[in-house]
Amino acid sequence: MLTHKLSIQNIQEEDEKKIREALYDVWGVRDVELNTETGEATISYNEQSGSIQDFQQAIIDLGYEANKLEE
Repeated sequence: MLTHKLSIQNIQEEDEKKIREALYDVWGVRDVELNTETGEATISYNEQSGSIQDFQQAIIDLGYEANKLEE
């Protein structure tokens, strides 16, 4: 299992549920931690199923900008 962090621009506390649901809908996601104060999402996933590009696209589809954070 891998873990990556994404920066999500302009998220509010009321957006947390829909972002979390969109990320869990990506195949292979095991856990999502979302911090609306910092705009960071930490995603744990099965690397044989999902990819960082899949997570970014799920967030972009909701109308947000998502960038991978270096770890």
